[in-house]
Amino acid sequence: MAFAVPPSTWENGFKQPATGRPWVWDQSGDDEIDDDPNSYVTPPSTEIVTSDAHNDLGINVVRTWPTLYDGTNSPHGIPSWWKPDEKVDVLIIGAGPSGLAIAASLARQGVSFRIIDKSDGPLIAGRADGVQPRFLETIAMWGLAPEIHEEGPLIERTAIYKDGEKLLFNRSHQSDSRYRGLHIITQGQIERIYVRDLARHKAIVERSSVLRDYTVRQSADELYPVQATIKNERTGECQAIQAKYLVGSDGAASTTRKGLGIPFDGVSTDIYWGIMDCIYITDYPHAWVFGSVISSKHGGCVIIPREDGYIRLYTQLDVSKTGALAASRQEKDPSFAEAGGKIDVHSITPGEVLEQANRIFAPYKLEFGAPLSWFAIWKISERVARAYSSPDNRVHLVGDAAHVHSVMGAFGLNASILDAANLAWKIGLAAKGVAKADALLPTYNDERRQHAVRVIEVSGTYLRFVCGSDLHVPNLRDIEGLNKGQHNGVNGNTNGKPADKPNGEKSKEAQKTADLGFLADFFKANGQFLLGVDCPYDQSAIVAEPPRFAGDKPPLRVKPGVRAPNPRVCFATEQTGYLYDKLAGPARFHIVVFASSIAGIEVQRRLRIFAESLEDPAGFYKRFGGSCLFNIVLVTKLLPFQLRELSLSVSEPLKLLQKEGAQVVFDDRAPDEDAHTTWGANHAKGGVAVIRPDLWVGMTAFPDEVDIMAKYFEGFLQGSQD
Repeated sequence: MAFAVPPSTWENGFKQPATGRPWVWDQSGDDEIDDDPNSYVTPPSTEIVTSDAHNDLGINVVRTWPTLYDGTNSPHGIPSWWKPDEKVDVLIIGAGPSGLAIAASLARQGVSFRIIDKSDGPLIAGRADGVQPRFLETIAMWGLAPEIHEEGPLIERTAIYKDGEKLLFNRSHQSDSRYRGLHIITQGQIERIYVRDLARHKAIVERSSVLRDYTVRQSADELYPVQATIKNERTGECQAIQAKYLVGSDGAASTTRKGLGIPFDGVSTDIYWGIMDCIYITDYPHAWVFGSVISSKHGGCVIIPREDGYIRLYTQLDVSKTGALAASRQEKDPSFAEAGGKIDVHSITPGEVLEQANRIFAPYKLEFGAPLSWFAIWKISERVARAYSSPDNRVHLVGDAAHVHSVMGAFGLNASILDAANLAWKIGLAAKGVAKADALLPTYNDERRQHAVRVIEVSGTYLRFVCGSDLHVPNLRDIEGLNKGQHNGVNGNTNGKPADKPNGEKSKEAQKTADLGFLADFFKANGQFLLGVDCPYDQSAIVAEPPRFAGDKPPLRVKPGVRAPNPRVCFATEQTGYLYDKLAGPARFHIVVFASSIAGIEVQRRLRIFAESLEDPAGFYKRFGGSCLFNIVLVTKLLPFQLRELSLSVSEPLKLLQKEGAQVVFDDRAPDEDAHTTWGANHAKGGVAVIRPDLWVGMTAFPDEVDIMAKYFEGFLQGSQD
């Protein structure tokens, strides 16, 4: 929310402005309640200034509720139901979106944790501003997606202007996800959604607390090898905590990462953004459309429309002694001089950022239309931790502790949720002793680091286009080279001013053609990556090799290691939805069986073998936990009433499946859009997809290939007979 929620009334059945404070329950004058100590009392609220800098239109505030959101800093004291242990499965350092997402997942797995954060409460304003479809698909598994995707605008259009002329205006951010495009919501709102969710699980954030130090004992017999000391910076009190695992989600200056001695490879550029959340008065025709405004001379701006008519405006700043900002200061004050020949970035004002934005927007004009909701000066760094985990896999990094990059693509928050979703189920299974930790946990580093490297490349490439910069994008793929000191242009500072372009290098039309060509190629290659749905993982213990069938049709055409497709399906005579709706809940492996019409002899035979294997004590299903770890979903082309009318011989395997809690969904859409076509399912023989808890495909097989499935799970799970 950009500002304090205004008073409203719904007394006429719809929202209307009101006066006073209707959220405060006033029970005065009610004699029956006045003396009742158990009667509801509205918790105290406080109004906080959202920006450190302001314009001439006033000061913006938001209302917050410390009792609800400030955890151990609650003015009403620590809740009686919160009983922290000195020994926990996981200690989480940092309660930003990535740390809170880890906690949300662990809570649903029944894994004990404590989560600390140095801040006094959730983020008040600013920082991350949008979530991709894959973020929402992930958080929907925890039942939290509606609160997030219904908050702000949906981005489905992009406008790009250059040198005062339209370069591009078209549909964008289109995906096959039910959530389609980019959804706008502030980071602070997301943190509050998580905090409320944790309270429902009897967990709170330990505020104003930092990790003072930690060690990891290497004894194989040590159940809680992580020995950490946390310090409450308000009280000075220190406390020792023992944990099985430690997760560092403590930002770019991560104490956790530094404690491991892991290099933060990459570059710190000299590209600065002035960021302002405000309502603007402008004649620019696409002010409330996502996009960019580029000036060949002055750099670029990025526009992100927000809730309630607000806009987040990113403005590229030239802080050099020869830039427009320095010239403007010199013009206003002939005695102006800055040490080192650069502008002190901490001295830049909102008015100066607005001046620079107007240079870039010319001939269009901008002016402030409301008090600033947020103001910041941001320096672009592009860095990835050389490793995401300690060698013993007891300590792991997520979010900004593992990677930082430009704002292009909204990857900061969105890459962080994928880090959290990838790590949480693995560390949860390891903490409960269900997984072979030495096989499962290393896959976190392997899968998530490669994604972050691509983020740097994609985000960095688009940043340089908007900024007119000729900086090299750092090469962070070659770990072996980095370990040998072959830095390939990383681990330094780079000058990020717009590249000099010789006059006459390209005609105006030729430049426009080149720009459109870049955009076409860039979005063709990276469009789905920018929405989080194009994120394949390499073969590993949890990503099987694609099955090979010489001259035969595979069980499924969807490859292991990719996002699991989410087609529409039917659940019952009066209910439809999406496949993912049957995959929600605690972290489990989803065994999705595509059985076509079930009438085929070969499908029946293979389905029977699969169903009977579920009752075998030596089979993978019973050995590794049954319905506690596996969720079986049968997808059939039958209609609900047709399933009920199946003959006894055909329905017998279905009864075995349903005995183990299998859910049946009905694939009744047209063949060109149904689930079988989406997954490329084999109608003659059936197909099985093992979908991991984070909704990536782990392996595929024919239904009767239970030995292949068993071998897959044996690679990283700890069975009852092992």
